[in-house]
Amino acid sequence: MTGVERIAEAFESARASGRRAAFMPYLMGGFPDLDTSRRIGLAYAEAGADLVELGVPFSDPLADGPVIHAAGTVALRAGAKVQDVLDVGRAIAERVPVVVMCYANPIYARGFERFADALLAAGASGLIVPDLPLEEAPAALRACDERGLAFVPLVAPTTPEERLARIGAQARGFVYAVSLTGTTGERAGVSDGLNAVIGRVTANTNVPVAVGFGISTAEQAAAAADAGADGVIVGSRLVRAAGDGDDPVAAVAALVRELSTGLATRL
Repeated sequence: MTGVERIAEAFESARASGRRAAFMPYLMGGFPDLDTSRRIGLAYAEAGADLVELGVPFSDPLADGPVIHAAGTVALRAGAKVQDVLDVGRAIAERVPVVVMCYANPIYARGFERFADALLAAGASGLIVPDLPLEEAPAALRACDERGLAFVPLVAPTTPEERLARIGAQARGFVYAVSLTGTTGERAGVSDGLNAVIGRVTANTNVPVAVGFGISTAEQAAAAADAGADGVIVGSRLVRAAGDGDDPVAAVAALVRELSTGLATRL
């Protein structure tokens, strides 16, 4: 089964199991250390994650807010390398599909072909590159397509319609719909315009639409599903729990169970 097929199956299985949307928690590879991040990822799968977004720490994470930025800094200072993070992903990928989130510089340093080979060897199913614009994406898309990996684009509430159509046409696996303008981080509630954002993206692609940025509670996850999201991504809340708790694995497992209940089908 290819990575694209594994992702499609995960979204379908979530629906078949009675959830209104697939749940995709974010994991910062190497935080608070490599072994603990591996155990957190496995706890995600055990507690109900349908997929896992695995972040590669980077020194200048333009899309990330303070919680994830700080976690990446800790991981880098501890010596976490790209291959170390992919090794963490290999263990998780035995349980659920793993979509690697990596900024462009580490990929350019290796070359798209070599990086895609490393993803494939680690059992990853897809790749998200948040700072790679549409115009510079063809080489990455081609490298992923040749290996059956999903190249997952991001779209924002401000993405123009014509550009949204082009992004949606070349999306693989799913489209990552950013729910609001700004960086990642916890918010008091979901954006009032979320229904419109999801509606626009859905009308311009044939793959599922997963919503991220600003979702941190079961109620917010439910609201995203109510707005039409096929998947819900939660990051900062879980990363914060991993850093704050005396037992980070238990802390994040409890949160994943709580968040996933927000996506249960309402009777």
